[in-house]
Amino acid sequence: MARVKRGVTSHAKHKKVFKAAKGFYGRRKNTIRTAKAAVDRAMQYATRDRKNKKRTIRALWIQRLNAAVREHGMVYSRFIDGLNKAGVEVDRKVLSDIAIHEPAAFAALVEKAKSAQPAA
Repeated sequence: MARVKRGVTSHAKHKKVFKAAKGFYGRRKNTIRTAKAAVDRAMQYATRDRKNKKRTIRALWIQRLNAAVREHGMVYSRFIDGLNKAGVEVDRKVLSDIAIHEPAAFAALVEKAKSAQPAA
């Protein structure tokens, strides 16, 4: 049986890690042991923060909607409830975009939500 030398595969693996560690500070970018640990941790943070980014962006849309709806004398929760009761199925991302770029259309949506609410 032929002897298997593993220099090529380990070099390729190391190259992959070093490419991911590019821009890191100190030994974290050029020593395989520390670079591998740093890259693994960076990947964990990246995975976690992709989830957190979705939360943050949704919160931003909600804050924008709340501010826009308050200009029309309503609060966010009543606005969303009114839209649901009126059967308007538009997500918060699009609502936020409409509030910023098309105030007239947004005002119409607010009126629709107000009319769907029971008179208090």
